[in-house]
Amino acid sequence: MPTSSEQTASEHMARDQKAVLRAERLALRDALSAEVRAAGAAAMLDHVATPAFGEMFHLDGAMVSGFWPIRSEPDIRPLMERLRAMGAGLCLPVVLDRQTIVFRAFRPGAPIVKSGFGTAGPDETAPVVDPDVMLVPLSAFDRRGHRIGYGAGHYDRAIARLAARDRRPRLIGIAFACQEVASVPFEPHDIPLDAILTEEGLVEMQQA
Repeated sequence: MPTSSEQTASEHMARDQKAVLRAERLALRDALSAEVRAAGAAAMLDHVATPAFGEMFHLDGAMVSGFWPIRSEPDIRPLMERLRAMGAGLCLPVVLDRQTIVFRAFRPGAPIVKSGFGTAGPDETAPVVDPDVMLVPLSAFDRRGHRIGYGAGHYDRAIARLAARDRRPRLIGIAFACQEVASVPFEPHDIPLDAILTEEGLVEMQQA
């Protein structure tokens, strides 16, 4: 069994490796042209517009958390509206502070306001809900379902809170194919994805 100092050193090494991979893969994503990103987001929309996708994630009546795109993230707003048309309810994450995000219902025509971390979501008049499925933005991912976020840990804490109440949502990572890496360093608090959606298609994760 590793000592506490060995465990701490291992955690620091994993975080350093994640930081390198995060910077590398975000640089690749940033280098994609606006046209390529738009084409990629359109391809993602095509991949979810199938009955099989809805059946796989039980979308009819499910609450799905999406996100308003920032920086060079794929714009999944049309994809979210397609999911709504397939019977899903929608919500968006809202950053309350450095530690916490909540999920507020996103209804057609509802106002979107600026939130923390450069994000945007429904204002405080929208009810807080628990998502059944989460579309998760990320920096990098591997085929075991491990992901690297943006470093703040908002999603990890939110998912852990839901899981503690037996509401663990199904997690679909949203990324471009260039963000895939051979292996993401895995830490005990990391929660693996169930699937990843890129412009190349939807892949269920091969979790060990």
